Amino acid sequence: MIDYSGFFEYLVATKLKDTASVFAERTATALKTMSHGDFERWAAAIEAMPQVLPSRMDFSADAVAIGAANDMDESQQGELKAHLMELHPWRKGPFELFGIHIDTEWRSDLKWARLAGHIDLTDKCVLDIGCGNGYYLYRMLGAGAKAAVGVDPFLLYVMQFHAINKYACENRAAVLPLGVEGVSADCGCFDTVFSMGILYHRREPKPHLDQLCSFLKPGGEVVLETIVLDTSGEELLEPKGRYGKMRNVGAIPSPTLLQQWLVEAGFEAIELVDLTKTTINEQRQTDWMTFESLPDFLDPADDTKTIEGHPAPVRAIITARRKQ
Repeated sequence: MIDYSGFFEYLVATKLKDTASVFAERTATALKTMSHGDFERWAAAIEAMPQVLPSRMDFSADAVAIGAANDMDESQQGELKAHLMELHPWRKGPFELFGIHIDTEWRSDLKWARLAGHIDLTDKCVLDIGCGNGYYLYRMLGAGAKAAVGVDPFLLYVMQFHAINKYACENRAAVLPLGVEGVSADCGCFDTVFSMGILYHRREPKPHLDQLCSFLKPGGEVVLETIVLDTSGEELLEPKGRYGKMRNVGAIPSPTLLQQWLVEAGFEAIELVDLTKTTINEQRQTDWMTFESLPDFLDPADDTKTIEGHPAPVRAIITARRKQ
């Protein structure tokens, strides 16, 4: 059911041919060794989804659209929705699947809208670190990318991608069950590398920036999105304990400090293209993600602070080029 053969065959026909075999080997190893108590249930849900060919596909839409409502009868739609719900929680999206709106926790389309006008992915080979269920990979294809490689070690997100791709049948993109360590060090082959929502989870953020630089060809572009301190100086928050109820937040720099780190990592043409406070319009609980979300992470008396008293999340998007 988890079959990457078409994807790897496609990669061999691109400039990523030299790294395709490494990805294939590491993915095969991961598939043999990974385990999760819900895997069989998830796999059964995907297998049981109705076999229907979509009449339309739109990767440029805010809600990635696959199929039309009238491609299925009412019974099939109900069946499909029930199986998709087996893959709860859905974090990134939204998706529109045969008229079923998967209203994910994150309105990822809002982030993409803030970013899209600042990049050109035409015919680019792209890497997305910590890509989640692949929502952005489809948007990258919609923006003209030639190939979109996503890596994420969380098996649920891998399975969500395969559920969507059961109907999209898209060989130009895939979510591989790998962490960033699964990417060949110093491969220097990607035109664009995305790291969105990853840096602040690193106890040592600078080595992550070094990794991103090493994955890019000279002159290639990084797109970095992370929580920052909304200050003008070179400041750094290293939360003791939790941040917004998250245990794994290591370092939150100011934009100025983050740009300095990028210079040290070997980047130039560094540009802060967006700075936006995260709101409950963008991250919230839905029927497709019923656990705690942003409203639960903020101080109920002061939404400028997390529940622990830290500055509430402000997210920056920075683009930069690897030096030639």
